[in-house]
Amino acid sequence: MTAAVRTASGTYVVDVEAEEVIGAGDDFESPRIAVELPRVVAAAAAGATVVVVVDRRPPLAISNDAGRTWREAGGGLPPGFAVAIDENDPDVMLFAARNRLYLSENGGIFWRVLVPELPEIEAVTFL
Repeated sequence: MTAAVRTASGTYVVDVEAEEVIGAGDDFESPRIAVELPRVVAAAAAGATVVVVVDRRPPLAISNDAGRTWREAGGGLPPGFAVAIDENDPDVMLFAARNRLYLSENGGIFWRVLVPELPEIEAVTFL
């Protein structure tokens, strides 16, 4: 499983499973997702799952019913800048803090930090 990470110094491809930067990548467009929540920083959607990075604690709001109801998530995470959901498995999510990536493989309940440290992260997407 790989992800593209756009940073202030360019775009990198990261092997999420091996937790390593593979090399430089192509720039990508971040999809615009409209949500009716305050203080939204970034959002991602896959099917009925919507994840929103918000400018508060905890830094995530997750909906599994296309935005009808929300639950808070990521109580132990730092402030965030971007988020991505795997289109093939919406339980797999990638959260981007200032220069680190965090992975959840269970719908945002538990998160683990990935090894690579990157320049300031602006956006992230699964490839």
